[in-house]
Amino acid sequence: MSAVAVHSLWTTAAGSISKIDAPKIEYGQLSPTLIVIGAALLGVLVEAFVPRKSRYFAQVFVSAVALCAAFAAVVALAADGYGTTKAHIAAMGAIAVDGPSLFLQGTILLAGLVGLFTFAERRLDPAAHGNRVDSFAAQAASVPGGDSEKAAVKAGFTTTEVFPLLLFAIGGMLVFPSANDLLTLFVALEVFSLPLYLLCALARRKRLMSQEAAVKYFLLGAFASAFTLFGIALLYGYAGSVSYARIAEVVDGTVRTVDPALANTMGNDVLLLMGAAMVTMGLLFKVGAVPFHMWTPDVYQGAPTPVTGFMAAATKVAAFGALLRLLYVVLPGMRWDWRPVMWAVAIITMLGGAILAITQTDIKRLLAYSSIAHAGFILAGVIATSKDGVSSVLFYLAAYSFVTIGAFAVVTLVRDAGGEATHLSKWAGLGRRSPLVAAVFAVFLLAFAGIPLTSGFTGKFAVFKAAADGGAAPLVVIGVISSAIAAFFYIRVIVLMFFSEPRPEGPTVAVPSPLTMAAIGIGVAVTVVFGVAPQYFLDLAGQAGVFVR
Repeated sequence: MSAVAVHSLWTTAAGSISKIDAPKIEYGQLSPTLIVIGAALLGVLVEAFVPRKSRYFAQVFVSAVALCAAFAAVVALAADGYGTTKAHIAAMGAIAVDGPSLFLQGTILLAGLVGLFTFAERRLDPAAHGNRVDSFAAQAASVPGGDSEKAAVKAGFTTTEVFPLLLFAIGGMLVFPSANDLLTLFVALEVFSLPLYLLCALARRKRLMSQEAAVKYFLLGAFASAFTLFGIALLYGYAGSVSYARIAEVVDGTVRTVDPALANTMGNDVLLLMGAAMVTMGLLFKVGAVPFHMWTPDVYQGAPTPVTGFMAAATKVAAFGALLRLLYVVLPGMRWDWRPVMWAVAIITMLGGAILAITQTDIKRLLAYSSIAHAGFILAGVIATSKDGVSSVLFYLAAYSFVTIGAFAVVTLVRDAGGEATHLSKWAGLGRRSPLVAAVFAVFLLAFAGIPLTSGFTGKFAVFKAAADGGAAPLVVIGVISSAIAAFFYIRVIVLMFFSEPRPEGPTVAVPSPLTMAAIGIGVAVTVVFGVAPQYFLDLAGQAGVFVR
């Protein structure tokens, strides 16, 4: 064929293609995410160009400024009405800017800021060779206990890469609950999961246990991601689109135009049920619901405690936000299919988390099983399928995240020669050795147990009331029984701290820098304010409880 003929074929083909439109991106409405991702990229440049001695301060400064600026951007968007009257779909249908997404983004940013304080703590461990050290490995690439690690410790190296990793994780978490199509959801899932896998492996003490935790989290997380991606493929085959609105239309039967190429598969309920189940499984894995909870206790125990606290709080907020949007925006027409399954998951999650926590002897594993039980309580609010259900879940997530980071920050203070003393027997008599630390931890445990005048009571009351109003009264009864079982092991720890004799060889309580004090102080303040005067925050969550479609 001559070159002229080929050329004419190309020009004919090009002429028949419609014009490709330039993407229209509303940068102002995406500013919270863009600020955080931009700061994370800046953090990578800091690692490359700033001298080693100055990196820690540069990274902490960049991270703190970025999180504060991003939170200010969220507040500005909410004040401008983007949570209520101006709620709409931005970034060419990829991102929803509405009440739930702004509320959850604000919660994630504040939890990230408090988590940053615990990451930056450098006074708890004794100085090594005259250098202050943090919770993270001196040189992540070195073999645990090897010569290169000893040389790195002696030289005073620190892994300051944790700060950009933290920001990348937060950036992904900001997109996750506001994603409005399945591909954006999956990209956000990977963007926040990969930094977390790395962060889990970076503990300074017990490095092998930390690396084991990271490998378990990575392998199980990869399985969950694969399930999610396969579910997305099936839903695309069902609806001919990855857009939430389009899938919802096909589910409801209100779709007007059908692509002839997809006419045979569109509306095939097998694809819908299997796809929805697989995507939901991926989200329930991130939430830590039974039976997808296997990773939680091992990862929480092995990861550096600041990472555990941040992960326990922020990942739950992001994953529940995405789960709510999937069930309420994409699959409301399948309510009678997914509600019975969610009932079962909520019941086994509440009871499983509460019963297994009783047998634990390690404080971090105990808090891990407690977080599984809390995932069950929050699922009760999800099952309500009402505006009150959404707002109660939003409030519970905000209250829970600060209590969790505060509780894990307290765990970092109780130390012996081997680092953190996480075995429960070491906490005996802590109330006599350090009354203030024990009292603060007791406040957090009472909030987890849902005792009145704490944020935990208000949150549980809100989700149980929404579930009861939504016709799930038997679930509420099981939830109350699970709370009573859970209260047993929280109060057992309080009794151990205040009514046991301290051991002479027991742990010491380290004096933290103002950063960890601030993290714990914010946790206590939120716990008390949300418990004593919650109405303003309940109203705020109520206003933010409507998804844009």
